[in-house]
Amino acid sequence: MADLFGGGVRPEARRGRGAGSNHDGRFERFQHVREDDGWTLEEDAPLRTEVIEDASRTVLARNTSPDVPFDRSINPYRGCEHGCIYCFARPTHAFLGLSPGLDFETRILVKSDAPARLVEELRRPRYTVRPIAMGTNTDPYQPIERDRRIMRGILEVLEACNHPVTIVTKGGLIARDIDILGAMARRRLVHVAISVTTLDPHLARAMEPRAATPALRLRTVRALVKAGIPTGVMMAPIIPALTDHEIERVLAAAAAAGAKNTSYVCLRLPREVAPLFRDWLSEVMPDRAPRILRYVREMHGGKDYDAEWGKRMTGEGVYAELIARRFHLAREREGLRAISPSLDTRSFRRPERAGDQLALDL
Repeated sequence: MADLFGGGVRPEARRGRGAGSNHDGRFERFQHVREDDGWTLEEDAPLRTEVIEDASRTVLARNTSPDVPFDRSINPYRGCEHGCIYCFARPTHAFLGLSPGLDFETRILVKSDAPARLVEELRRPRYTVRPIAMGTNTDPYQPIERDRRIMRGILEVLEACNHPVTIVTKGGLIARDIDILGAMARRRLVHVAISVTTLDPHLARAMEPRAATPALRLRTVRALVKAGIPTGVMMAPIIPALTDHEIERVLAAAAAAGAKNTSYVCLRLPREVAPLFRDWLSEVMPDRAPRILRYVREMHGGKDYDAEWGKRMTGEGVYAELIARRFHLAREREGLRAISPSLDTRSFRRPERAGDQLALDL
């Protein structure tokens, strides 16, 4: 049996992780596979999370995609311990010379100086204000944030200079920052979306092994709403023939928790995510795998994934239209909005630094 250098990884080693393999990234010259010759007697040791300092010089990432509602984002971490098997961000690890499989979950790059770099970027004379999106690639409230506190540092910078931010997360740790988020909410500077994929705790644990349980995510929605923080629920991704039967239940639970708006994204399987997801289905629910994959491909023009703008988020075809119709009807029935409230972009003031010349009030 192959080990960490390619192919399947023994269950003993990957317990609590999402992916079942660790193939080299697509840009690597060689693919490494080490075979068990029968002489290895010891079991694989459990995989540990390795933290690597990110050497990126900038913290703000720009986006020009016409089908997403933001043009800039921050990702404090590259890779994500949540280990969601369906995560569309997995292929980004290949650009680092790492595997989109288990490396993505266990080798996490951290931007320790992100708050300081953000200050410098916000101070630039030509900087113009629009909401910064967080949680659009990897989760800013993944487990490592408990100790690193990089996300909290970023929020402190944004709150101090009245800069608007939107946050998407599966992490209950966001409740730690209610003090900052509450202060920003009173100035219309923040909107939060909690991602809920399923209400089934067993399925959630299999798909998202280190993310917060569905019950904790809903309690987090209640806590944020109670603190006056505009909060919605995003059902993402909706997986055909696996989680789509829960659409009405998820939206009803979201409304009961106090969410004000909701949205959804259908399953996306770009590049290395497709084989990882197929392998996971074959291991966890082999009897249902063919049906699930058939509907996935039906929604993407016969392929595992179609990256065309305007289609990649919702899919196309009869099954995609059925999901959209059901979601819209359930949203109307629960009295939820389709869009999040607008945020204030006029009260921004550039971060101050010792030695700055004071502005003259004329």
